[in-house]
Amino acid sequence: MATLLAVSALAQIQFPELTGRVVDEANLLTPAKEAEISGMLRVHEEATGNQVVVVTVQSLQDRTIEEYTVELGRFWGIGQEDRDNGVLLLVAPNERQVRIEVGYGLEGLLTDARASVIIQNEIIPAFRTGNRVKGIVDGVRGILAALEQEADTVSGVAPEKQKFALPPVIIFFIFILIIMSFLSFGRSSRRYSRSSRGWSSGGGFSGSSSGGFSGGGGSFGGGGSSGSW
Repeated sequence: MATLLAVSALAQIQFPELTGRVVDEANLLTPAKEAEISGMLRVHEEATGNQVVVVTVQSLQDRTIEEYTVELGRFWGIGQEDRDNGVLLLVAPNERQVRIEVGYGLEGLLTDARASVIIQNEIIPAFRTGNRVKGIVDGVRGILAALEQEADTVSGVAPEKQKFALPPVIIFFIFILIIMSFLSFGRSSRRYSRSSRGWSSGGGFSGSSSGGFSGGGGSFGGGGSSGSW
């Protein structure tokens, strides 16, 4: 019975359609800024496999922002199914609330504390002055900065120094061998380069320039942070 009630409650939520890496239902962004943010997120996704989506909504539909965002992330399936490496930055201007929702697989990098710092230091100050575009852009930059650092750096623990290093002479000879290898099959590599240009290693995401964008089946467990202004 409880399961049926939960499904019924979820069915009543009208989630916006996932049309891209930026879903601006509340119309807070200009087309130029939306394209700029989407480009930043695309570059990050191609480099790391992480999927970060920015969404603004007209209403939380009588849910808390925590409930709405985690269910939205699951509904869209943001992140890879086997890595749960998705992040949502959700802004609800009518309720004056914002949340960073973090997938299971990224909670070690984008911790609850780090998400809170981004919200309190980067997003909310701009929102309080009425500059929501700046707050969103700065928030995205803060999220990507956290995700693109090593876990040791994010946690504040300095990585150990290398205990072993190859002698410079060995490194030089390895470099020469690599160069010779490239030269030996350079022509055959160029033969296949054209045919491989259209291929993308999105790791389970579809988001080509020809249209179509979807999550990869990732999930969320409520990690992240919220704030209001």
